Amino acid sequence: MADRTAKVDRDTLETQISVALNLDGAGKGVFNTGVPFLEHMMDQIARHGMIDLDVVCKGDTHIDDHHSVEDIGITIGQAIDAAVGDKRGIYRYGHAYVPLDEALSRVVIDFSGRPGLVMNVPFTQKRIGNFDTELFWEFFQGFVNHAKVTVHIDCLRGHNAHHQIETVFKAFGRALRMALTVDERMGNAMPSTKGTL
Repeated sequence: MADRTAKVDRDTLETQISVALNLDGAGKGVFNTGVPFLEHMMDQIARHGMIDLDVVCKGDTHIDDHHSVEDIGITIGQAIDAAVGDKRGIYRYGHAYVPLDEALSRVVIDFSGRPGLVMNVPFTQKRIGNFDTELFWEFFQGFVNHAKVTVHIDCLRGHNAHHQIETVFKAFGRALRMALTVDERMGNAMPSTKGTL
């Protein structure tokens, strides 16, 4: 199989972002974004997705974190879309349930070529430290639109907001890993009856 890596740069008046990733990596994350809590969450994607992920962002965080968080989601989505190629031979679908103490979340993903996000996370707090929990929707919306995937995210229970979102990101990483795994039985076949994704 070809090398499944990508590097994407995104430069706007609000953010300058560089993302490099390897879908067949060792789960190493390197982050310099000015948004520490998001970095903690992206580390979950890298580690549990077994994706090497390097994200650098210089954004207008003096205003707030919104533009940085949304644009990082967009750029990671673009990089994954570039790295996965035409999707031949992958499992395509992935899912995971992840607990963390009292919290439990489920993430299901389909590399369908059709962007879609259904997210049901009833956060028990508006902020985790200085981080606005509403921005997680922006991150995932940016991601699905540019990775061209359908993602269903459900936090099934939990009363600690940090635990709630950490279970989401861990489950997201594990669902990505499953969906992107090369299925030896598939050979070079497209995982769709349409013949294309």
